[in-house]
Amino acid sequence: MQGFLGAVFKFSKLMQVISGVALTFIVLLTTADVVMRAFGRPILGTYEIVAMAGGIVIGFATPITSWLRGHIFVDVLIKKLPGRGKDVADIITRCVGIGLFLMIGWNVVKIGNTFRTAGEVSNTLQWPMYPIPYAVGMSFFVLSLVLVCDIFKVLGGTYE
Repeated sequence: MQGFLGAVFKFSKLMQVISGVALTFIVLLTTADVVMRAFGRPILGTYEIVAMAGGIVIGFATPITSWLRGHIFVDVLIKKLPGRGKDVADIITRCVGIGLFLMIGWNVVKIGNTFRTAGEVSNTLQWPMYPIPYAVGMSFFVLSLVLVCDIFKVLGGTYE
């Protein structure tokens, strides 16, 4: 089991690195575009590139955020549950999350398929748009794996 948990964690960390690189790229590109605009030479397609990279930033940062429990919790009621009640509530909420994120991931991949079959491209650069929904959809599938790992940690008594 530790091998599976370790693999999901390492893949989530890799996605975090990719997200960080994309965010750094967005900052540098935006800064360069602002500077170049001052000289009357804006960078063509900056808006499109930032929008596409933004999808990567948000999508790829989500699994590690969930793993590290860096999101907001509203667990006033759950903290008051006696004994194993908190564990049961954690498992139920993780199961609901898995179902939700699998459905979201599937539908985002379907959007990517629609973009691919329609030949949808960005307006200015004419770049294909389907890789971004595919990547974001994959990040939701990885997030579902992170939630499965949470269930294993609860059952193994290592979930804090």
